[in-house]
Amino acid sequence: MALPGQATDRWEDGLTASFLAGDEQALTTAYREFAPLVHTLALRSLGDRAAADDVTQEVFIRVWRSRTSFNPHTARLPAWIVGITRNAIADARSVSAKEVRKAVAAAGAGMADEPGTGTEAAEVLADRLLLDGELERLGEPQGSIMKLAFYDDLTHEQISRKLGLPLGTVKSHIRRSLTHLRKRLEVDHAAP
Repeated sequence: MALPGQATDRWEDGLTASFLAGDEQALTTAYREFAPLVHTLALRSLGDRAAADDVTQEVFIRVWRSRTSFNPHTARLPAWIVGITRNAIADARSVSAKEVRKAVAAAGAGMADEPGTGTEAAEVLADRLLLDGELERLGEPQGSIMKLAFYDDLTHEQISRKLGLPLGTVKSHIRRSLTHLRKRLEVDHAAP
């Protein structure tokens, strides 16, 4: 059994060139070697196993996609992966904070039913119509997934079961769709 320092030395000596050249087997080896570290960092930071699983998946997607930016002469691979992990954790925290703000805003929107708030009710209706249009633009299965999340308030697992899609696929669609919707809605709200 290799000591921790030996594992990274073996990596540095034997697989860096293959990794940089796009060898998927090198990525598999990197995943086996560093995923436990990434998952532990994410779990300690986020306190949620599912979120840590998502971050771990996201980190290795980023590692693979940005492998050409890795320079073994300026950083060791474990340090580079930890840097990507920190960014992914920060992104996950940001998304989580945005979801909390959205939930609070949605709960506050229910107050539009009170007398004397006709303007707020009209704004809520306009926002709902705008969101409906944007969900239609997403296409399938993203539109159906997001409608189940927004309107039926289903969890990722419930959506996965209802649509017969893998849980990771549902989470990925939701993450990408939220990013797309945020960009589209920011543009629409910025328009005069």
